[in-house]
Amino acid sequence: MSSPAAQASTDLAPIAVTVGEPSGVGPDIALAIHLHHRNDLPAFFLLADPVMLAERANRLGYDLDIHTIATPSEMAAIRPGALAVLPLVNRHLESPDVVDPVNAAGTIEAIDRATALVLEGQASALVTGPIDKKALYDFGFRHPGHTEYLADLCGRRLGTSFTPVMLLTGPELSCVPVTIHIPIAAVPGSLTADLIETTCRIVAADYRERLGIPAPRLAVSGLNPHAGEKGAIGSEDEAIIRPAIARLRAAGIDAFGPLPADTMFHPQARRGYDVAICMYHDQALIPAKTLAFDQTVNATLGLPIIRTSPDHGTAADIAGTGKARPDSFIAALRLAGRMATAAAVASTATRA
Repeated sequence: MSSPAAQASTDLAPIAVTVGEPSGVGPDIALAIHLHHRNDLPAFFLLADPVMLAERANRLGYDLDIHTIATPSEMAAIRPGALAVLPLVNRHLESPDVVDPVNAAGTIEAIDRATALVLEGQASALVTGPIDKKALYDFGFRHPGHTEYLADLCGRRLGTSFTPVMLLTGPELSCVPVTIHIPIAAVPGSLTADLIETTCRIVAADYRERLGIPAPRLAVSGLNPHAGEKGAIGSEDEAIIRPAIARLRAAGIDAFGPLPADTMFHPQARRGYDVAICMYHDQALIPAKTLAFDQTVNATLGLPIIRTSPDHGTAADIAGTGKARPDSFIAALRLAGRMATAAAVASTATRA
């Protein structure tokens, strides 16, 4: 008899993948992954312009069979070895290292349609390729990035609000920044005990339901050097962070700290927790990327959908050259598959 996880994995809908900014390496990596790694990865389809993909494949010297689909359910009937592509209404031009304004509409369309497919259950998860934020801002995009836009999309579709939480996870370290895309000067004024508590509650819930860790251990960093030295170096650690941790522990969540950030990330310290909760963007991303730059994945917690992404940019300067490494994108697909399976198992257990 198969295990619940194996059965859930078999029953899962395919993963929706967007290639992001077409002038970058997103198309290169998506094509390479299908060509060389598809048998080792969860089933996925691309939301992209098939003409652009064919042109990029030709540039890279790839012999690919691209099969367009109207719905994800059609994947079951496509030719063996074919790459399933759900075409966009808006064209994408094949222009490595040249950001063309005409591509922005298609990039946003892909995100919108992929999100809708996951919410409808036609896809089990979403993996997003890297976007060029400046190109989207010039088109009228008004969100700091993918994470915030996905939260808004889900909120508008479901009629409620969501608090997105960024998880950077790799083989050796997982980190969550409490504040994300804000200036460093704005961090102290933005930190509140409520924000820290909300972030940690979301992390704990998603670790249980989507990562299969029943009692996750959350190591909470301080903000100031040496976690404030009991108020001698700034007041935030004692006045804001410590009360938030006390409330979390009272609620049964295994959170501890505030810990000095300069001693949290050595190997022995990392063995004592499942995820580090950091107070600002670089406090989390510097150790995560230093330890595993090519294998770190960005996952968005706190949403009604599962979303992961490779933790690198568009790398437009090497687009179309075949030099882009697929490691992070592969890790993002695998993590999305694991999270979708764990969520399906948890849902089945809840119904039972």
